[in-house]
Amino acid sequence: MAFNYDKDFDNIDFRKHPDQYQVGRGEQGVLLVEPYKSEILPHWRFKTPEKAKESSEKIHELFEQYKQEDDFVGMDMARKFLQMGYTRARRYANYKGGQKYDENGQINDRDIDEEKAEAAQIFEEKWKIVRNDEAYLEKKRAHQKEFG
Repeated sequence: MAFNYDKDFDNIDFRKHPDQYQVGRGEQGVLLVEPYKSEILPHWRFKTPEKAKESSEKIHELFEQYKQEDDFVGMDMARKFLQMGYTRARRYANYKGGQKYDENGQINDRDIDEEKAEAAQIFEEKWKIVRNDEAYLEKKRAHQKEFG
């Protein structure tokens, strides 16, 4: 099922209406789903390994908090932010300034930044932990079965 970007994201509180939440693929909707975006985004940083470590640990803490609260949407949103930390840091690790494409739409040459690669690895480790969490996987299957 394709992710529905036509929802009225500005007016849906997904904590109150988890039935309106769609998991989607990868990071889809990560910057749209409230109140989770506002709770997680202020902690999302990947510029240096130190910032990535602090950020990924805080987002993992939020994941665990949402799990304790039996809040699947929060768990999935934390997973998406960890995944996005990995993909964005990896993009900046591979391409100077994070610019994969030049002005003609051609892929720029890779220029590996080891510091950004380390930041990506830090996020990847936390992302793997949460995406393989048994409680998360169980709640994800149940949510998708009930709500798509």
